[in-house]
Amino acid sequence: MEAPYHQQTHEPAGRPLRNVLFIMADQLRYDHLSCYGSPRLQTPNIDALATRGTRFTNCYVQGPVCGPSRMSTYTGRYVASHGATWNFVPISVATPTMGDHLRAAGMRVAVVGKTHVVGDRRGMSRLGIDPETEQGILLDHGGFEPYARDDGALPDRKLKKQDPPYNRYLKSIGYDAKNAWHDFANSALGVDGEVLSGWQMRNAGLPTRVPDAHTETAWTTDRAIDFMHEQGNKPWCLHVSYIKPHWPYIASEPYNAMFNAGDVRAAIRSEAEFGSAHPVLSAFRQHAESLAFSRDEVRNTVIPTYMGLVKQVDDHVGRLIQTLTNLGHLDETLIVFTSDHGDLLGDHWLGEKEMFYETSAKVPLIVVDPRPGATSAGRVDEGLVEAIDLLPTFMEAVGLNSVNEWLEGRSLMPQVNGLPIKTREAVFSELDYAAYPARGHLNLAVNDARATMVRTKRWKYVRFEGFRPQLFDLENDSAELLDLGADPSYVQARSEMEEHISRWRARHRNRTCMSDEGVIAVGEDRMLPGSVRIGEW
Repeated sequence: MEAPYHQQTHEPAGRPLRNVLFIMADQLRYDHLSCYGSPRLQTPNIDALATRGTRFTNCYVQGPVCGPSRMSTYTGRYVASHGATWNFVPISVATPTMGDHLRAAGMRVAVVGKTHVVGDRRGMSRLGIDPETEQGILLDHGGFEPYARDDGALPDRKLKKQDPPYNRYLKSIGYDAKNAWHDFANSALGVDGEVLSGWQMRNAGLPTRVPDAHTETAWTTDRAIDFMHEQGNKPWCLHVSYIKPHWPYIASEPYNAMFNAGDVRAAIRSEAEFGSAHPVLSAFRQHAESLAFSRDEVRNTVIPTYMGLVKQVDDHVGRLIQTLTNLGHLDETLIVFTSDHGDLLGDHWLGEKEMFYETSAKVPLIVVDPRPGATSAGRVDEGLVEAIDLLPTFMEAVGLNSVNEWLEGRSLMPQVNGLPIKTREAVFSELDYAAYPARGHLNLAVNDARATMVRTKRWKYVRFEGFRPQLFDLENDSAELLDLGADPSYVQARSEMEEHISRWRARHRNRTCMSDEGVIAVGEDRMLPGSVRIGEW
């Protein structure tokens, strides 16, 4: 059984850092960065962070979908603990987040870009909290100050209730459309001047109707730079959350034409795995995105644009780091780069990201500790880590102790600095697929559409409620093409992985209103003279 982990049992690298720059790209595959082995797509600015910091090669998100993954990262808690199991499920008003924890260090904690947070309006109403007050605004945005929050992916029907800041920005500079986000930033022009929607993947290779300087990626970077200038020497944590390379898959010039079908690597899939598919996988393969990405024509059209969008993010990350340098803040800022999940892009005959394959559930993670006492530069760490480890890492970097009754992650600072420490035996991820067509194909009740992944050094195991499991031997099948979930020769391996899940579930942090130290103190108090005595003869 994995031993309990306690924070800050080691010597810190030096003085607390003043700032945290937390960069996240949406739906970015780890293998589409050159520092993670991409052969054609060069990402020199992100690579430069890896040269200055520690690059983790086995970081897993706690849910391979935007909302639950981000809520785990923002709370330091597993999906089963925070309860926001899918994209539009509110995060409970009772759950503290990154902003709540870091403000204890006197930091301004803000977001530029996407969070996918849905505020718990019912909870606020029950507590008599006005969502328009300062406290209500923070709760409504997951603890972040919404300096320039914009979640993108804007359908026309939502414009009846809101007009997000990026859409307002486009209209303010002359893009004449109610939904300028779609009609200009995520669409192209046809030969007869007609608007060709970026939602249609056949248009992926065409340039958007806005130049790079007016794209979502550039706007997000501009607002982040504004924040850093505005904040000056006051401490801050800024979450810079790029919406791309998440769909719609369409890019501005020159990024739309930087790559072509010859740059697209073969899909990770086989005819054999398609023919002997797990029932849940078979259901997901009936989704429109999976049917589309199973075709080479679609992959060869979309993936070059996806690569261009990644290249664009890298260029603008370079602008962020240059601003930090110009302001003299580079040596006092913890920099973290990651993604909320990957993108299957046709791997295993699937589109989107929901399943637990490596190109979906595993993400890039680079942590740069700039302090003189740190030894992170150029380090590569192959240990198993989780996205929930980031919040306790930030807290330690700025001099805060972990809040053990809430945080289920562990600080990565020892690994960042190469200190000897017992790393995780296993990592976990969860999926609630109740809102997907697959649930209907399988005729499942809403609360039965659940899956849990556990990954150890050798094995990856997925428990699907009501169905047989999946099992992959990653040492001998790194491509995850041979599912051993029903093979009678691997009964023992499956039993061991079930045991991992049972122990993990038993260790969830559900006693959130009292610290571990408080529990110990209550027990000791019972033994003091004059206390209540139970069971004595």
